[in-house]
Amino acid sequence: MPEDELMPIGAFARRSGLTASALRFYADSGLLPPAETDSASGYRYYSPGQLARAVALRRLREVAMPLAGVEAVLGAEAGEAARLLDEHVAQIMDQAAAVREKAAVIRAALGEETRLPLGALKGPVLADAVEQVLTATAYEPGTPALAGVRVEVDAEAVTLTATDRYRLATRTLVPAEGPVRAWAGTVDGGELRAAVGEIRRSPRVRLEAVPHGIRLCLGGRGDRHCRLVSEDFPDHRLMLASLGGATTRVTVSKELLLRALEEQPGADVVLRAGGHGLTVGAVDGAGTRVAVPATVAGRALRVRFEVTTLYPAVSTAIGPDVLLDLRGHDQPVTVRSADRGDLTTLAMPAALAGAAT
Repeated sequence: MPEDELMPIGAFARRSGLTASALRFYADSGLLPPAETDSASGYRYYSPGQLARAVALRRLREVAMPLAGVEAVLGAEAGEAARLLDEHVAQIMDQAAAVREKAAVIRAALGEETRLPLGALKGPVLADAVEQVLTATAYEPGTPALAGVRVEVDAEAVTLTATDRYRLATRTLVPAEGPVRAWAGTVDGGELRAAVGEIRRSPRVRLEAVPHGIRLCLGGRGDRHCRLVSEDFPDHRLMLASLGGATTRVTVSKELLLRALEEQPGADVVLRAGGHGLTVGAVDGAGTRVAVPATVAGRALRVRFEVTTLYPAVSTAIGPDVLLDLRGHDQPVTVRSADRGDLTTLAMPAALAGAAT
């Protein structure tokens, strides 16, 4: 359509995705006046050049942007518009969290809510544990359990586990107070992530199981409610039980290994462990292999990893040194602290075909 060819309101509505009534409203509010109005009939006509603004307006309203905000975004430069949009999204998320909390209070007031005490933990310790295991979550449509954290409570420990099928992270915490009885559930990872700041600032956090969720009692900071995911969590215990013994064990500085991974330009790296120690290099053999001081026990082994899988597994390990328990080029590697075993991460290797020797 030529730029100077005007469209009646119905045609413009179909092309922009806005209804004719919405176009009349936005015209009256000054956000999107027609290019021309017939003085005799009152018919409104729009130009093709107005389509981009109309589509942007529609999209902003779809994310619940108020009219004043829409006007500010449409009138701003790209950088400022992005900042205004980010502020709006953050405000909506804060409002949603507040609504969830108020709904939990209302639900409790509507009838006696069953609460099962799950124990108490130090807030900063629990916050660290949540952040560590969340690195192994993934958001996949139709598979909400992969974005969740499995919480298992027994008389001795609270265990947090997450997996995206390529990594599995599990952290065991010893509660200051034990639970009334054993309990397990998969908690929404996004809601746990949103609560981490408040958890970290709470000296003591009491966990309670409630219908459809868990309640984090934060003392003077109030309570946070996190929903349960109804989908079954992957059978991580079967995977752990089926792991073979390590054929190669590497003890290495966490800082030096991370630095070596950062220096590799590709998406994949090859770790070579043997009597010479440990080297980190590119899959195709290009570039320089980085020698990382390490103690290696067992047979020589070459394993390929995606950096996005191995790096977070190493970076979340506790302490200055990590242990890598290798089982073969196609078997999961166990990454854990060299002196503390309460955080364990499994990382799956990538196919080794094409890697240089």
